[in-house]
Amino acid sequence: MSAIKSYDHPTNANQFNQDQDRTHWHDSSLWFIREKRDRMSKSLPEWETLRSCASQIKAHTVSKLADYLEEFEKNATARGVQVHWAKDAEEHNQIVLEILRKHQAKRIVKSKSMLTEECHLNPWLEKHGIEVVDTDLGERIVQLRQEPPSHIVMPAIHLKKEDVSNTFHEHLQTEKGNNDPNYLTESARQHLRQKFCQADVGITGVNFAIAETGGFVVCTNEGNADLGVSLPKVHIACMGIEKLIPKADHLSIFLRLLARSATGQPITTYSSHFHGPVEGGELHIVLVDNGRSKIMNSDDYRNSLKCIRCGACMNTCPVYRRSGGHSYAATVPGPIGSILNPLRDAKHHKTLPFACTLCGSCSDVCPVKINLHEQLLTLRTEVKNQKQLPMSKTLPMRIASYVFQRPKLYAWLGGIGKFFLRTMPRFLIYNPLNPWGRHREMPEAPPESFRQQYAQRAKKKSDDR
Repeated sequence: MSAIKSYDHPTNANQFNQDQDRTHWHDSSLWFIREKRDRMSKSLPEWETLRSCASQIKAHTVSKLADYLEEFEKNATARGVQVHWAKDAEEHNQIVLEILRKHQAKRIVKSKSMLTEECHLNPWLEKHGIEVVDTDLGERIVQLRQEPPSHIVMPAIHLKKEDVSNTFHEHLQTEKGNNDPNYLTESARQHLRQKFCQADVGITGVNFAIAETGGFVVCTNEGNADLGVSLPKVHIACMGIEKLIPKADHLSIFLRLLARSATGQPITTYSSHFHGPVEGGELHIVLVDNGRSKIMNSDDYRNSLKCIRCGACMNTCPVYRRSGGHSYAATVPGPIGSILNPLRDAKHHKTLPFACTLCGSCSDVCPVKINLHEQLLTLRTEVKNQKQLPMSKTLPMRIASYVFQRPKLYAWLGGIGKFFLRTMPRFLIYNPLNPWGRHREMPEAPPESFRQQYAQRAKKKSDDR
């Protein structure tokens, strides 16, 4: 994967915005999906009931997570599954590597898994001489470009068909300049078919694991997860511990919510159920904590573990749509990523809680009712208390706090501000040394302040009596 140049969201967003055409196209593409989600959700009269049920099931599961994990392990083991526990990303990668070495595997096909992205599994395996091929089309495109995914559901949403054509021409020797989507898709299909046939082991993620049965479900639109684990005799499923639900009866609620929220579909094309290894094969499940227990113990952020990774919060977020997924410099971008990443690494991701307008649209569309914008507001205070904010942010806020607590001083400064807004030369605000003024216009100074208007109306009312 390409090295991260900066963790600073404003810097990365500014870079993305240099190409205004791409910014507008990215914005409108995601809004199109958001509108599809709205139409699909409104077609179900019971939509809000489903959201409430899902939220309650997830809250209950998280409150008894240890019990359900033990139940899942017991039932999965009874079905012949080998269950592994990993406390962090390093342990997860080591477990996967040991399984591959045991089977002398050199070629791996992997379906989309944000957990393996979070653990940086691909570079770890490649460092040990193992070829890893992402088989989701979007993920394969960004893998060939040595980029991380920019969206958790649509990894290549930041790219146009011309970009894909150039990438395929460079790596798959397709016809130069041929941007036809059917031609490009067929080329990718032929390329991936060889990889499926040559694979020694298949790796998948997990969308939902069921404690009651010990089985799990993987949702895809391309069927690549099924293909990837059908030919090899060894299947490794990598799963964050929060992906658990208690009973099989609960699954239909989440399947109805997931695809509608993610892409505006009634259901994903493939919802593949796994209950034990294939005949003569092995099925391994790696349960990964990697900081989730710490989040579970926090009253303020526990709700973020309800996330089912649909990406709806990203599709609606005005900041994400206009700054692109790579500007977050994190595996999970957007509003939910702006919570999860600073909780794991506040030093590097301290700018993310501020990449938010607090409009609340993310909370409105979340299928499991995570209070995203409220958590982001709380997280800002936490980042500030950890002294991760630069003086350029803290000093103005201290001055503003001082002024707002003194009404007479506020009124006096307001009068001075109006005077300077009317008379000050424009270049003093809008110049290269003032980043605030690059994309903003100050409002026109009113002839009278609110206080003056209020006093005049009160006087007129008194005179009329």
